[in-house]
Amino acid sequence: MKKPHIDYPINDDTLYRLADLFKVFGDPTRIRILYILSVEELCVQDIADRLSMTQSAISHQLRVLKQMSLVKFRRDGKTIFYSLADSHVATIMNQGLEHVTEE
Repeated sequence: MKKPHIDYPINDDTLYRLADLFKVFGDPTRIRILYILSVEELCVQDIADRLSMTQSAISHQLRVLKQMSLVKFRRDGKTIFYSLADSHVATIMNQGLEHVTEE
């Protein structure tokens, strides 16, 4: 039986960007950061405290998450607060969690 040919409606560049996006979700620390930011907006120190990590380690992971447009930030005086970039990020997290916890 001949398998049907599947035409992807997206170009190679988009496929590679999508693969890069999923690579970002492959790190447990980044997942933990995204999870706590799905609950509330936090500064680097608050994230570091909640995850028992250094500010430097958190800043490094936030840089990756910002580059992939998964988090956004706002400045309030000298403090920078981070949150999820949009509802799509929360949806990806929720869908993934639902998938891995289903029996």
